[in-house]
Amino acid sequence: MASTVETRPGYGQLLRTPGAWTFLLPGFLARQPFAMLTIGIVLLIQHTTGSYGSAGAVAAFTGVSMALFAPQSGKLADRFGQRAVLLPGVLVHTASVSALTALALADAPIWALFAAAVPTGASVPQIGPMVRARWAAVLGGGTSQAEGFGGGSPLMSTAAAFESVTDEFTFVVGPVLATALCTGVHPAAGLIAEAALTLAGGLFFAAQSRTQPTVRPAATAAEPHASALSIPGVRVLAVAFLGIGSVFGGMQVALTAFSEEIGNPGVNGLLYGIFAAGNMLAGIACGAIAWKSGPRRRMVLGYAGLTLAASALWAVHSVALLAGLGLLVGLCIAPALISGYTLVESLVPASARTEAFTWLTGAVALGQAAAVTVAGQLTDEHGASAGFLVPLVGTVLALVTLVALRSRLSPPRATLTVARGAVYRHRVAVGEM
Repeated sequence: MASTVETRPGYGQLLRTPGAWTFLLPGFLARQPFAMLTIGIVLLIQHTTGSYGSAGAVAAFTGVSMALFAPQSGKLADRFGQRAVLLPGVLVHTASVSALTALALADAPIWALFAAAVPTGASVPQIGPMVRARWAAVLGGGTSQAEGFGGGSPLMSTAAAFESVTDEFTFVVGPVLATALCTGVHPAAGLIAEAALTLAGGLFFAAQSRTQPTVRPAATAAEPHASALSIPGVRVLAVAFLGIGSVFGGMQVALTAFSEEIGNPGVNGLLYGIFAAGNMLAGIACGAIAWKSGPRRRMVLGYAGLTLAASALWAVHSVALLAGLGLLVGLCIAPALISGYTLVESLVPASARTEAFTWLTGAVALGQAAAVTVAGQLTDEHGASAGFLVPLVGTVLALVTLVALRSRLSPPRATLTVARGAVYRHRVAVGEM
């Protein structure tokens, strides 16, 4: 059944939180790699090899590496602190991107590019999950096994929406900036800028030690340390986010190929920017609305809309129509992402929160990696239209999984248990649909 949601505190109140701007600005700069890296690799490798298949494969190695190592990075940040993970991470990432760029420009064999892609992806700083964890820290989020992201201040839900909007804005700025640099300056300029932003933003973000979450000592019996992936709902959300990653990856490759086919490479940045702008606009709206339906229902309905919108991409051959349909696809992504993050915040204890967010980030990266590989092969053999089939297939498979296993996304409902004269809050599952 649907649950009524109270009016949410506004963005203005959230942004007046003491200390918030000290991690928001450097966090925005430092999270650009996730938005710039894949498209930068695709454009550079395609330029040096002439093959979208090779470009997609190298980008896929990067994405798979990120997906595998991101949760470990989150787990280490929960245990040792964000600064201890970020400082070596940004240095390794900068060096790895520089090596990959140099190898590509030197026409190195494909195996060398694959080898450089692994540390490049593994060292991508997990800034988004770290920023979300900092919001929980400064707003006083719950820390027990029973408490999720919404266990403290009522501004927690607003913070979740704000971060999703910021992620979408990153996907407006990052790919457009990388594409403009690669097509207007030099094919390697996108990756060079990505490495520079990672270094500057990552070190600046790591320096904000006052707002990083408190490092937890060894787990107690009351709060056992377990992987966030052991929670069934997180696994279902990871599959859903794989489908979202297939949209990002498929759109990046197929739009690039479409722009080349019509003889206007520069329109690629415009088309992807319109697609990403749809994500951002929908995210702003989702964060401002006081929803009367629960996040599980919104997740399923939003994902169904995304699948329907993606189903027509392969049949469009006009720039104007593709821009309009891309905008619609973008508008459908944000509700699914925000609902997913809202659900995981209520399902996962604070002791595994950063890790949980990195599992979702890694799922998007893995879906993106698979998508750029498959879309690259399809566009090489059959053209851009075939590449647009990838978002459709990815979202259909994820939607089927989401609908079939939606009961595992049931957020907890508070019940009251009296013990030793005091009232303790516990959680039981409740259905929405």
